[in-house]
Amino acid sequence: MKQHYFVVVLAHSLHGRLRRIHIPHQSIYVVLALALFGSVSLFGMVSSYLRMTWKVANYNTLRSEVDTLRDRYRALQRDNNQKQEQLASLQLMASEVSMALGLKRRLEGAEDIAEEGPLVPSYTESIEEYNFLKSASFSRFHHTYARAWQKNVIPTIWPVNGRLLSRFGEREDPFSGEGAFHKGVDISAPMGTPVHAAADGIIYHAEYSGGGYGKMVVIDHGNGMRTCYAHLSGFNVVEGQEIRRGDVIGYSGGTGRVTSPHLHFEVRLGGNPVNPHPYLMRSPMLQQAVQTDLPF
Repeated sequence: MKQHYFVVVLAHSLHGRLRRIHIPHQSIYVVLALALFGSVSLFGMVSSYLRMTWKVANYNTLRSEVDTLRDRYRALQRDNNQKQEQLASLQLMASEVSMALGLKRRLEGAEDIAEEGPLVPSYTESIEEYNFLKSASFSRFHHTYARAWQKNVIPTIWPVNGRLLSRFGEREDPFSGEGAFHKGVDISAPMGTPVHAAADGIIYHAEYSGGGYGKMVVIDHGNGMRTCYAHLSGFNVVEGQEIRRGDVIGYSGGTGRVTSPHLHFEVRLGGNPVNPHPYLMRSPMLQQAVQTDLPF
């Protein structure tokens, strides 16, 4: 069978000779196939290069964002470490002051209406209490011998002027609806109302307390008698400070386990709560009982 082929005629420009070249069909097909394969390969290489360039650009962008986030994290970590160091320094300072003055840091006695964990003060409140503690002035001499000048050691005035919201004794728990024993009386008082000491004494406790009391002040009047003022919004005294009847010890509020702002007032004898009503009945108004009784 005769093979088909292409004839290519070449003419020399000087000598005028003609040359014919026979090119088989198979050779042409091979050349076309090689050209097509080369084109596809070149297209694939260019596409791969472009994809790699795009991926590298995205990788560089992500790496830049990661570096930025890492720098922000390190800055936040440094700020957090500084605040932790400041808080630790404040706690250490408070502990040193308490130890130097011989003050107790924990409240002894019975719990309140229901079981509840202690409330921890915030960083800002810790700063405020530290600043107040730093600015307070009272001597260890007066702390030791202050009771020589304490004459009005029996609670005889209302801590705030208000109406009784809840009496001493058995009652219905406002949260659970079950029966509970109320260890004091609740007196109505708007938020921030000054709370006065019911008698002379020494501040035994002035901080957050468990059992739903919130911020509470406990005054030791001697002979086993103490008065408690709970759910306060702020303090005006520090532990170990000598206090007189009628002095402002804090401000009413709604800290702890409450349904609305008020003052929870207790009288304790030997660590046991007693009915405060007989003591409150000795003076119907707070202002009538505040008087100067010191010899100086």
